[in-house]
Amino acid sequence: MKAIQIEGFGGPEVLQLRDVPARDPGKGEVRVRLEAIGVNFIDVYHRTGLYPVPLPFTPGSEGAGVVEAVGQDVRTVKPGQRVAWAMTPGSYAEMAVVPDWRAVRLPDAITARDGAAAMLQGMTAHYLLRGVFRVEPGDTVLVHAAAGGTGLLLVQAARHLGATVIGTVSNSQKADLAREAGADEVIVYSEQDFLQETKRITGGRGVDVVYDSVGQSTFDRSLDSLRPRGMMVLFGQSSGPVPPIDPNILSRKGSLYLTRPSLATYTSTPEELAERADELFDWITSGAVKLRIDSSFRLADAAEAHRRLESRASAGKILLIP
Repeated sequence: MKAIQIEGFGGPEVLQLRDVPARDPGKGEVRVRLEAIGVNFIDVYHRTGLYPVPLPFTPGSEGAGVVEAVGQDVRTVKPGQRVAWAMTPGSYAEMAVVPDWRAVRLPDAITARDGAAAMLQGMTAHYLLRGVFRVEPGDTVLVHAAAGGTGLLLVQAARHLGATVIGTVSNSQKADLAREAGADEVIVYSEQDFLQETKRITGGRGVDVVYDSVGQSTFDRSLDSLRPRGMMVLFGQSSGPVPPIDPNILSRKGSLYLTRPSLATYTSTPEELAERADELFDWITSGAVKLRIDSSFRLADAAEAHRRLESRASAGKILLIP
């Protein structure tokens, strides 16, 4: 089969299309012929070595397709069924072998492209809003990168749950996208100071929770955007990793909470994964959350897909199509 492999860490150019053996599924595994593959920042972190992986390595933590074969003791899915998954490496390929419990069956109303667009970023939005900080009607949330793939889903789902949503974006075009997704207030951070604007919008109180996938360039002011006893949810670092901090800062700024969660921890059992997927698919099929596909690239053009993702010019999900 064809697959993208990394033989050395570096820029997008290290993503090379190779012929590799197709593996048979082992016990508790299924082999899926991929129809769509999600592109995410975790793939960039693997490519650059920020998250070290053994080489050679096939990146890609998200995909959707049709089950071709199953290993021993697999009872949850059958050949011919449509599935999607996240947090299992090796998806930048024509076929992937994944644990059976990670392969979530797709409802008929959801296409493979939508499945690949929804699993990692959609499940991330779900666990952030329903697991890390349980958003309730009346809460005010600040979402950074509100026009990105996860940001657009966070905005829509938070509004669906009854929150007031403030989003930050880099330009006016992305501001329009965030408003279309339901953001009550949008701050163009290249033209406005998001801390000052957040304080103005909330009457000086601050927000209940900040969802920050940007990291280094936003972290300090995100803490200052919180109300006393508010929660800082750092779930990415597209601008770079956050330096170590003195925990006493959290006390001085109002007994704040700080967490650095991961999707893997919040989908660590089959039961929790199924529960989150069911509610996420309900949001999508009901129209409460609409997926936005930014662009699609051939599998062979994975490097171009990474360049677009890292340029921060994308608005919505980037896919690879085998």
